[in-house]
Amino acid sequence: MFLDLLIRRNPEFVRTAIALHRNARIPANAFVLDLDAVERNTRIFQAEASGHGLTAFAMTKQVGRHSGFCTAVMKGGIERSVAVDVACAVACDRAGLKTGHLGHLVQVPAHEAAYAATRLQPDFWTVFSDVKAREAAAASARSGREQRLMARIQAEGDTFYRGHEGGFDASEAVSVANRLDALDGARFAGLTTFPALLFDRESRTVKPTPNLNTLARAAEALAAAGRADIEINAPGTTSSVVLPALADAGATQVEPGNGLHGTTPLHAVEDLPEDPAVLYLTEVSHHHGGKAYCFGGGLYIDPVFTEYQVRALVSPEPTVDPAALLDVEIPDYSAIDYYAMIDATGPRKPAAGDTVVFGFRGQAFTTRAMVVGVRGISSGQPRVTSVENGFGQAVDWPGIFPE
Repeated sequence: MFLDLLIRRNPEFVRTAIALHRNARIPANAFVLDLDAVERNTRIFQAEASGHGLTAFAMTKQVGRHSGFCTAVMKGGIERSVAVDVACAVACDRAGLKTGHLGHLVQVPAHEAAYAATRLQPDFWTVFSDVKAREAAAASARSGREQRLMARIQAEGDTFYRGHEGGFDASEAVSVANRLDALDGARFAGLTTFPALLFDRESRTVKPTPNLNTLARAAEALAAAGRADIEINAPGTTSSVVLPALADAGATQVEPGNGLHGTTPLHAVEDLPEDPAVLYLTEVSHHHGGKAYCFGGGLYIDPVFTEYQVRALVSPEPTVDPAALLDVEIPDYSAIDYYAMIDATGPRKPAAGDTVVFGFRGQAFTTRAMVVGVRGISSGQPRVTSVENGFGQAVDWPGIFPE
């Protein structure tokens, strides 16, 4: 979906990634990051967020919590992360990107609350229930801290991805705030939901979900009860161009992820300020039945898009020539993606070892792909910063040998 965008807006990144793979610097089955572009994108995003009084927390799951990505984000001006779960927070913290928000997409397990309170010390900790609030408060009290708690709320008609459901009844926001304030070691800080915005396939625009209105109604009830300075966390499909609308809706916190590497759904249909800064790279393995099979491991097609013909750039040398674009069949979700199958009926058949480049809206942390950071593309002196796994840990890739 993003390959045409990569070729058009960041062609040197594509050529550089291919060249580095040809020179044994990048492994097959790897998400590759243009860290210079990430830093530029972050600077653009942070400037827009600051102009609207919004606090930004960076989401890193899509690029496997890569340490170089975390560094680029910090250089671009965003100083805190939002973590999917405790493991995500640990990876970002290890890279120096401290925890701004923990517990939203995935609640903190009971026996990890002490670690979160003592070692991670998040600025904000989201809870879905009184039970989870008590766990967070007790752990924080034992560590001598007062933890700011965000209440995840929901109302009938709100939008949730299946398996993401949960939260306090929004109509009880005032009571919830009072209960959280009564806990030793914690205080109520604000409200959150997910997703507040979603890409609409029909109109090809980003639209607010009912959840955003739920946040606004609950915030009004809290204000009427005399509560001021309430934080409103409104994540989902966040690029710099949606920030004015979120600020107008009362949001105070935003959480860019794909926006920092230019791959929100809106980036696929409009030219936004952020450049595409991530691609998926692999190589041809073998042939069978008129197809060239390439190595998989990170062949994740985000279901936010309707089904489309997947294509890849296949070449033995650095190029963005459209003639190198070939149709690809990706295994069904029910199958393990050991390989993808490339059309080999054209005039030039892909050869074993050829580089294959895809443009995915990735979720690297859900795959077994490696993640590779590259610096210096913009200066013409590219270098690989590190090869890491989905937890931001350096990988002993067997293709790397001493010079």
